[in-house]
Amino acid sequence: MELVLYIFSIWFIISPFFPATGHPHWFFRTADFIRLQSIAIELVLLGLLIFFSWKFSTFEWVLAGGLVFAIGYQLHKVYKYSSLHPRKKPDFPSDGCVSILAANVLQDNKEFDKFLAECNSFDPDLILTMESNKDWEEGLRTLEETHPFSEKIPLENYYGMHLYSKKELLDLTTQNQVEEDVPSIFFNYVLDNGQKIFFACLHPAPPSPTENETSEERDAELIITGKHIRNLEKPTVVCGDMNDVVWSRTTRLLKKMTGMIDPRIGRGFFPTYHADYWFMRFPLDHLFHTKDLFVKEMVRTKHFGSDHFGMYYEIHLKKKAVTPPKPKLNGDEKEEIKELIDRAEET
Repeated sequence: MELVLYIFSIWFIISPFFPATGHPHWFFRTADFIRLQSIAIELVLLGLLIFFSWKFSTFEWVLAGGLVFAIGYQLHKVYKYSSLHPRKKPDFPSDGCVSILAANVLQDNKEFDKFLAECNSFDPDLILTMESNKDWEEGLRTLEETHPFSEKIPLENYYGMHLYSKKELLDLTTQNQVEEDVPSIFFNYVLDNGQKIFFACLHPAPPSPTENETSEERDAELIITGKHIRNLEKPTVVCGDMNDVVWSRTTRLLKKMTGMIDPRIGRGFFPTYHADYWFMRFPLDHLFHTKDLFVKEMVRTKHFGSDHFGMYYEIHLKKKAVTPPKPKLNGDEKEEIKELIDRAEET
């Protein structure tokens, strides 16, 4: 029993630091996804170590110290995304708003009516679906009565996307930024006051044993999107199933290079995947926005048969707000951005 405890303790002391190596293979990136679960396991291991070895040997003191350090390291990574972290001012005078319901509906899921019920409940201005194929396009046909403007990319590879809008969308384009048949949607949404908000809707492929062996393609898509946003001088939103957690190096670099805000800070983790297993849920579906916007309402949907929950956001333009300049990047950050894009091009 003690040997098993020692082996597990050593593994959970070492593995949380794998992502810090910068290696793109999924084996090294997985620890980023399971930080919340890893903290819980480390606490249990520390408790068992105390229970079974209350008179610590030098080795056991080292193990206990290592577990405490690993717990502290991971708490530092995730704490500000918890509801315990103090929130900055959540509300400002509004100069118009747009709402969006974004959801990975799971291509094989056939419970269209449950998702339509969520759409009717929230009644958003925009509805974004990911993993939607021809069956989902037919199943959501009634949305066109309330959301007559749409962009439809039905695919059978689990990367289809559909966008439905109550208003006409300007400069609407779809692009395969990194991989063939892994599309992204870009458009401008016009508020009632005439102000345009740029939207980038993403669903890059994750690093996993069953999909991409490394995170190179996903990382590149996020960073390429960030490079485009750096050249914009308007309110901007990035939204979608990004197959990455908010505390990962790549997502933090995206936010740094764009100056964007994560509205979940101080509100909670909002884990969206896996919807069927509460103990293995990660926050993979995100929305980031520039500082001239604020999110007044942020709600996770009910379960509608997918392996993801959907997310509803009510996004407001701050009154008299001016889009701030993008943050300056240091030499290391510029080099990392170039390296992430170059890696994907080589692949």
